[in-house]
Amino acid sequence: MGRAFEFRKARKMKRWSAMAKTFTRIGKDIVMAVKEGGPDPDANSRLRAVIQNAKAANMPKDNVERAIKRASDKDQGDYKEVLFEGYAPHGIAVLVETATDNNNRTVANVRAHFNKCNGNLGTSGSVEFMFDHTCNFKIKGEDLDPEELELELIDFGAEEIFIDEEDNSIMIYGPFGSFGAIQKELESREIEIISSGFERIPQVTKPLSGDAYAEVEKLLERLEEDDDVQNVYHSMVEAE
Repeated sequence: MGRAFEFRKARKMKRWSAMAKTFTRIGKDIVMAVKEGGPDPDANSRLRAVIQNAKAANMPKDNVERAIKRASDKDQGDYKEVLFEGYAPHGIAVLVETATDNNNRTVANVRAHFNKCNGNLGTSGSVEFMFDHTCNFKIKGEDLDPEELELELIDFGAEEIFIDEEDNSIMIYGPFGSFGAIQKELESREIEIISSGFERIPQVTKPLSGDAYAEVEKLLERLEEDDDVQNVYHSMVEAE
């Protein structure tokens, strides 16, 4: 198995925040998708993907419909995606993806999290190059041969395909820029997409233990709990 498999396995062991926090993140994704491509999922591939993710997270259909309606309102503010880069203690690289309607607030909060946990907020480009920006799809695995599917999807950008043993679904990973091509091909084959998204996989990871691990984990938890933060990625080896 490749790095995407190991990364996914480790991430599944981590807790996401409470369900309400997950719904808030998806709600922001809906706003950004609607502002970018309109409220019709049939004509908006990004919105279509977010709705799939909402379903996978058990977000009620009414919540999704209300979010789309709110996002369609011309008075609804937009969210800007901003990436922050820095270092946690012990040389652990950290990437923080945010969606914010107030950049000054978000910058101040993220900087405060790093400072209070003995980390350092870096400049643009200081850490991002240490991570591979990937897209991923989770699809129904019934009646599909992962090896055969991988050969068929290579031309569309797929680089790694493996079975998620927890539910026998199939995970597909490829470069960030291949998202549209892979999504279009899966839909043309009428393969059911359970969820999809983007992840940043560290090229090199560093193991820590004891107090050092706890010190980094404290910063990661503070960042993940911030209302403006969508995702946090780092180069520390996850605990088993």
